[in-house]
Amino acid sequence: MSQQPYPYSAPVPPPPPSGRWQPERVDPVPGTEFALVQLRVEPLTSGLAIGSLLAGIAAILVSLLVLCFGLTGAQAGWGALVAGAFTLLSVIGGVGAIVVGLVARRQIRRSGGSGQVRFTGRGIAAAGISCGAVGAGISLAALVLAVVLQQSSAGS
Repeated sequence: MSQQPYPYSAPVPPPPPSGRWQPERVDPVPGTEFALVQLRVEPLTSGLAIGSLLAGIAAILVSLLVLCFGLTGAQAGWGALVAGAFTLLSVIGGVGAIVVGLVARRQIRRSGGSGQVRFTGRGIAAAGISCGAVGAGISLAALVLAVVLQQSSAGS
């Protein structure tokens, strides 16, 4: 006695998408009335890229504090000390923004394979890297300026 395949009709396609779930591919299961539906995954903005940008912006803002405290306190003799403390904070934030931005770029580049979440935000990561470098650079330059001004005012 030979077995006959089940007398099922072709799989019925899913209803049209009515929300955030949209089918990307429908594969019928042979011998059944069922089908496997692969849903489309919308790309996400990389959280690492956003974190890099936030850390870079924070590094720039702290570098402005370095500049303000360094120039203001140079006459009183405390400007270089306070500027140095804030410079350390700004450089740590700037280097962190650069490192996290580079990791985010690698994450974005490697995403998008079969069954993986696709990440976007390459420009955001580049902006985070740039802001981190600019923030660290401004704070180091402002610290040097504060030390030079404090030395010149102490020598007078």
